[in-house]
Amino acid sequence: MSNVKFKVQPGGSIKGRIRVPGDKSISHRSIMLGAIAEGITTVTGFLEGDDSLATLKAFQEMGVEIEEPDNGNVTIKGVGLKGLKKPNTPLDMGNSGTAMRLMAGILAGQDFDCELIGDASLSKRPMKRVTDPLRLMGAQIETAEGGMPPLRITGTGENSLKGIDYVLPMASAQVKSCVLLAGLYAEGFTSALEPAPTRDHTERMLNGFGYPVTSEKLDDQRMKASLKGGGKLTARHIDVPSDISSAAFFIAAATVSKGSDLVVEHVGMNPTRVGIIDILKLMGANIQLEKFHEVGGEPVADIHVKYAPLKGIHIPEALVALAIDEFPVLFVVAATAEGQTVLTGAEELRVKESDRIQVMADALQAVGVDATPTEDGMVINGGKQTPQTTDIQSHHDHRISMAMTIAGLNAVSEIVIDDCANVNTSFPTFIELINQVGMQVEVF
Repeated sequence: MSNVKFKVQPGGSIKGRIRVPGDKSISHRSIMLGAIAEGITTVTGFLEGDDSLATLKAFQEMGVEIEEPDNGNVTIKGVGLKGLKKPNTPLDMGNSGTAMRLMAGILAGQDFDCELIGDASLSKRPMKRVTDPLRLMGAQIETAEGGMPPLRITGTGENSLKGIDYVLPMASAQVKSCVLLAGLYAEGFTSALEPAPTRDHTERMLNGFGYPVTSEKLDDQRMKASLKGGGKLTARHIDVPSDISSAAFFIAAATVSKGSDLVVEHVGMNPTRVGIIDILKLMGANIQLEKFHEVGGEPVADIHVKYAPLKGIHIPEALVALAIDEFPVLFVVAATAEGQTVLTGAEELRVKESDRIQVMADALQAVGVDATPTEDGMVINGGKQTPQTTDIQSHHDHRISMAMTIAGLNAVSEIVIDDCANVNTSFPTFIELINQVGMQVEVF
């Protein structure tokens, strides 16, 4: 992949109406569940980014007939829970942690051997968090040193996985989903108990495919999802809403640039994903939700954002898991707020596509922001920036590239961001849309 750089001119005001691409989490799951359902599943609004296309290709390699996406429309001829075939080559998950961790759950219950591989960034991400519970269920999985990819999964044959009650050591939708997907192939009941609520797309979509999942709140924070193995999924239509993690960059941009007035249309408003809206409102953002409705079990709304002066806050830890992918751009917002913003309880950010705490602290310091990384978060003293002209390293991380593009709105000089090719993993039309609403960003 050749090196792609973004050159961002300072300033700009964000105006207009846009629709960002489909939700990445739901796009992944629509292919996975459609493939192991019985009948023909149709999808609209599918995200045609590298990550979700890696999932699609993996199922094609396991014998599932899937028409290539056409303008977000995909047709999947499901083969049922037991209909996948042994792939001829390792399945390449590219840059996608979601794909690798969820696929491990599905593949742990198959009767064939297979291997999951990924790119340089994915190959450094921890997989012990999914291999531990899968081994407890009876799966045979080998990893590289330190529990890193590739994952080599040995076929377990019929009904040899056993249901477990798993207590997650961290709040992770990917781990919870992996355990539940393996539970489809296990004898008896499987449950996943998480220390704090995380995105629940897997549970919602399984129920939508007619596979019953129960979700219960145990006390203030803890959530438990359970299902019984050996059922079946029935094909359906899925309309993928726009991705709130992609909308976040535009919501942030309109919040921090004077004179802005922006509407982002048809955005998924799943309560387990709207932490960014809650955090920005606590800081004083002017955000209205309009045209609330439901699409295939997922709430959707238009998000109307106008500029507002912001105040620094201590981000409530209860919101951290609900905004985990949005922190790179929230750090950029905090840099413009009056006073101090403190994030704690977010050590999960250190094991994303990059160490997002350290990489964002370095990038913000490079553009003159007073940002101090901590073990589990960051302290940002906002409202003042010293002039710098600088090159920013994105460390192959799409969300760093996009967040630092938004930093250009309040920068005092041009920003050049290195290594931005990975933006295609989640948001292929990012540059086109950001220029459309009023920024000046050049790709070279």
